[in-house]
Amino acid sequence: MQKEDLSRIRLWLFDMDGTLYLGEQLFDFTKPLLTAIRKCGGRYLYLTNNSSKSVPDYVKKMQRLGVPAEESDFLTSAQATAWYLHRHHDGARLYVCGTASLQRELAAEGFPIVNSEPDSAQCIVMGYDTELTYQKLLDVSRLLTEQPEMPYIATNPDLVCPTEFGFVPDCGSVCGMIRTATGRTPVVIGKPEPLMPRMAMERMGVTAAETAVVGDRIYTDVKSGLNAGCAGVLVMSGETTPQILADSPDKPDLVLQSAGEILEVLGK
Repeated sequence: MQKEDLSRIRLWLFDMDGTLYLGEQLFDFTKPLLTAIRKCGGRYLYLTNNSSKSVPDYVKKMQRLGVPAEESDFLTSAQATAWYLHRHHDGARLYVCGTASLQRELAAEGFPIVNSEPDSAQCIVMGYDTELTYQKLLDVSRLLTEQPEMPYIATNPDLVCPTEFGFVPDCGSVCGMIRTATGRTPVVIGKPEPLMPRMAMERMGVTAAETAVVGDRIYTDVKSGLNAGCAGVLVMSGETTPQILADSPDKPDLVLQSAGEILEVLGK
């Protein structure tokens, strides 16, 4: 794929942290890029694996960074997890190793949250938990050990989350600790699974050939696009280094230094 081929894209599915901003720092190109997409008749959604914040939280963050946003602009791994739970474990009592925001989001979908009574749980949901406690690790380890058939769902497999100073452990790293302790691995919902891009395409009424997933991770962002039949566009503004790119068995359709390069082809 050449950069010029991006002119056929009608739906842009953007990762957020490391792609459009880094922590609390908005990249200079982000607002001009989003404006240009709308001006040339394109559409975009923010596709994020970060389940530590709810959609209203993300709306507030984008507005705080100076980018107008509405709830309909977002598709999160928490929303995709709720979609999966409704279809496979509808009404299950959930033990959620995640933030209060994630717990509220799943409760709003009709799922009882039983963290105060872990023995009554029927399913475990693991998220990117910025409020992680050792008690949660104990509860999850005990439940998975004592009930080896208990459904175990992870919102995303990301190993780290980028920050202004480097990286911090994400959901995948915590799942790694639990796997070491219990031998259990979760069903993963977010990127690189194709569910989120497919949900986005269905919502927007576009085909895979008209869609690009743009992000800073090969093993989540790019691979989700490839798995869904979309273009997978890697940006080098976040987690991926040249060495990671060279070593990866999964190759992006296109590599850009930043999403700002997309501006060069819009409107052509």
